[in-house]
Amino acid sequence: QVQLVESGGGLVQAGGSLRLSCAASGRTFSSYAMGWFRQAPGKERVFVAAISWSDGRTSYTDSVKGRFTISRDNAKNTVYLQMNSLKPEDTAVYYCATKSGGSPYIRNPQLYTYWGQGTQVTVSS
Repeated sequence: QVQLVESGGGLVQAGGSLRLSCAASGRTFSSYAMGWFRQAPGKERVFVAAISWSDGRTSYTDSVKGRFTISRDNAKNTVYLQMNSLKPEDTAVYYCATKSGGSPYIRNPQLYTYWGQGTQVTVSS
């Protein structure tokens, strides 16, 4: 059974940094991609970033390029989202998700099979 467990959320001032972690278990993920999504109150869940487990290719939504970095540690089955220069508009619940197929360019959340429980990120102005 696949499990994804996020951690690292919290409250930070604008301009600050947080690092989210997503620990994955339950299968071999070498042919999978991992994504981070976020959902603000009253809004849809949207794509933030994704990475291929096998070759490390990455993809980002435009609003986080240059501020967020997605990475993975294959030995630990863990994916990270380093978030720098945070803005109040980054406030949301952040979810990690995984799907079969290594492409990190799939941004539709409906195409991701397994999801974590989410972690709250709040950026104060």
